[in-house]
Amino acid sequence: MAIAIALAAAIAVAACGQSFAPSTTPVPIPRGRPGAGKPPVVIGDKNFTEEFILGQLYAQALRAKGFQVTLKPDLGPTSTANDDLVRGRIDMYPEYTGVIVSILQDISLAAPGAPVAAKTPPTNAKQAYEQAAEYENSSGFKMLDPSPYQDADRVAVLPALARKYGLKTMSDLKKLGTFTYAGPPENRTRYEGVRGMEQAYGLHVRFLPYQIGAQYAALDSGKVQTIAVFTTDGQLQRRHYVVLSDPKNIFGFQQVAPVVRKSTLKHEGPAFEQTLNAVTLKLTTPVIQRLNYQVAVEHEPAAAVARRFLAQHVLR
Repeated sequence: MAIAIALAAAIAVAACGQSFAPSTTPVPIPRGRPGAGKPPVVIGDKNFTEEFILGQLYAQALRAKGFQVTLKPDLGPTSTANDDLVRGRIDMYPEYTGVIVSILQDISLAAPGAPVAAKTPPTNAKQAYEQAAEYENSSGFKMLDPSPYQDADRVAVLPALARKYGLKTMSDLKKLGTFTYAGPPENRTRYEGVRGMEQAYGLHVRFLPYQIGAQYAALDSGKVQTIAVFTTDGQLQRRHYVVLSDPKNIFGFQQVAPVVRKSTLKHEGPAFEQTLNAVTLKLTTPVIQRLNYQVAVEHEPAAAVARRFLAQHVLR
């Protein structure tokens, strides 16, 4: 099992590509309880395992430093979480650089009065972070330091199907003709889903919506031929799946970082941002895979997994 997990982690690291962080210098956790007496803060997270873990990590670390934090978990997909941030229902939530560049920026550009031309898609993780940070800054928010890991979307198949058709890349899916693809409902219209698979690769996709996490059982049981996965999914460590490469890069670059209201950062003081960055920069690919595995496969509560990790690696 240990060897299998190590191999899975190595494969995922290779699939994710090189990540970008503004600074490679570790951020120390602030001393004492600098958040005592500061205004209360509301943190949200989105609707899948990794986000539940991130929400708990950030909330618990801030509470340990004296900040008053309310956590609102499982807000929903990106559109819901971002809307809650814009409308002031939450003060921050963890988001992915590529999601901001490809989805939130597209939504903004589609709004009445918005400029017509979109930015050139990023060609590396550094550009993705810079574009995401610029977009958030123009919207009244700040994107803090990005994680060392990337959680990229990919398409996975069972080994038997991969052997039968010689499936290694997304382009190889043409050999299947029309095929079934299971993923979260929003993948039906996203470029990082069916739209990109059809436009960039010329594939013929029959999409079946599944809740995030449930698609693995559908693949295992033969109900679908392909599924949407995140490269840091804990399920990828449980058994062998073939994760197809994305040579045309429709899935982009996906480092995670807290997106925080600028007014919140001003009111909470520098220790607030420092605490969040200290947590984020501990999140390497092997670390987040292990945390996801503990919650998604071993069914430990996200709060307990986060508490143990913080005690061992951040709040010492």
